[in-house]
Amino acid sequence: MSHPVPASPASRWKLRPPAERLRKQYLEQGLWLEQSLGAFVDEGLRTHASQTVRIWSDVNPHLGTLAELHAAARRFAAGLAARGIGPGDVVSYQLPNRVEGLVAFHGAAMLGAVLVPIVHFYGAKEVRFILEQSGARAHVTDAAFRGIDYVAALEPFWRDLPELETLVVIGDEAPAGALTQSELLAAPPLEQLPEVPCDQPVLIAYTSGTTSDPKGVIHTSYSILSEARQLAAMSATGRPHLVGAPIAHAMGMLGAVLMPLIHGQPIHLIDTWSPVRVLEIMLEADVSAGSGSTYFLTSLLDAPGFGPEHVERMRQIGLGGSAVPAAVCDRAEALGISTVRSYGSTEHPSITGNEHAAPADKRKYTDGEPLPGVEIRLVDEDGADVPTGQPGEILSRGPELFWGYTDAEISAEMIDADGWYRTEDVGVIDADGYLTITDRVKDIIIRGGENVSAAEVEELLMRMPGVTEIAVVAAPDERLGEHACAFFRMQPGHEPPDLPAVREHLAAAGLARQKWPEELRSVREDFARTPSGKIKKFVLRQQLREEAGV
Repeated sequence: MSHPVPASPASRWKLRPPAERLRKQYLEQGLWLEQSLGAFVDEGLRTHASQTVRIWSDVNPHLGTLAELHAAARRFAAGLAARGIGPGDVVSYQLPNRVEGLVAFHGAAMLGAVLVPIVHFYGAKEVRFILEQSGARAHVTDAAFRGIDYVAALEPFWRDLPELETLVVIGDEAPAGALTQSELLAAPPLEQLPEVPCDQPVLIAYTSGTTSDPKGVIHTSYSILSEARQLAAMSATGRPHLVGAPIAHAMGMLGAVLMPLIHGQPIHLIDTWSPVRVLEIMLEADVSAGSGSTYFLTSLLDAPGFGPEHVERMRQIGLGGSAVPAAVCDRAEALGISTVRSYGSTEHPSITGNEHAAPADKRKYTDGEPLPGVEIRLVDEDGADVPTGQPGEILSRGPELFWGYTDAEISAEMIDADGWYRTEDVGVIDADGYLTITDRVKDIIIRGGENVSAAEVEELLMRMPGVTEIAVVAAPDERLGEHACAFFRMQPGHEPPDLPAVREHLAAAGLARQKWPEELRSVREDFARTPSGKIKKFVLRQQLREEAGV
């Protein structure tokens, strides 16, 4: 069965493709290949058909093969096609890390649809916004997971969405007008994959981390597969890696869905990140774990039962997706774990990176060099390039760069006429060309008219005894406008420091007094986090504003 690529709904998005010169360069250098996402996953599932698919879960465990996943995905694609959904149509799904999420991803990709993954803990407000803005024609949802009733959340509005024609529920029952996945998979497998141009949208990833509506980040086959190959080239190819990030987030999707097809490795996913359970799985399945955002590593280092047998399975760890304090790298290296830092975002997933063979000071204390085909510039507030060694906002472009937002106004604001993307991150490039992220443009504390780098303070506070994680944010200040407030998360058995101890530590480090935190908080359990593990600093700032009554 073959479908023409429709003009709608993809035509609603005003894509901002790279200039013709860059397109030609990426193709000539092999950074882009003429292979659609659907063709890529179909080939990978066929080639590595005997590899294992393992979902580690107390509620939805699964053990199977890529061959079985491939067959289910083709039935999924055929089931959608039988309901009039084809290439260019938007298919969304909100599923935890379970095999049905893998089926939905691969099946929709092979159908040539535009995939819209939605992280499993988004509520009705975010889900409705995404379904409406993306124009989803089909939506796949879990019935319930970990106390979340997804069907109940959808019930008040899903039938009112004019473009949503098919709702698929993972479970034994579905509400009136919807299907169970079993009913969808009753169709015979899709026999022929449609041909989808590589410059057409295939993925819209909605970013979180602000109080405003999420932004839809549009990727094509060119950009998302270039990213998968870049990341695969940077990662170790030894033991398979247990992935805890949601597969509805870029980190989980790349690490557990696309990269195993490149490396020819089994897929190992866990649906709830429990450090103690992860340590058990590492030994039982002989897998590695801990790569990704810093939290995935520190949670294992702090977990009861962590020992040399785990270090043996964590000899090389890649960190990125959130701030990577030098103290964390030093701690890991002291245990015999080689760490490398990398830098990217949903919009441009791999901008810079390190190799384990790089000098230790570069691996641990910088975010690496620009990756093949990637260009970066550092500019001041007026858009002028800054000298080497001076901080500036990072602009990037490259083969993995997204092709715009679903909101054209945001695209025009964030991507200039020459294709440079405004990351809103601040960094410094050293004389050897290595980039170090120092802050975010919107994460600078303005104290009495002076800018205070939250990252600079966090880096020093991470070196205090027993500290696992630090978040420094702006707190309201009647006199100064803002001052720094530090939130501490401590290692087991350690109490957070008081203000005199913090001041003494920062004075010894030589940090200017005006940069010292004037307020401390303790986080006993964990921070609120994005799907990639980043701390949701806006939640902390909102907490402080509410306490101050502003």
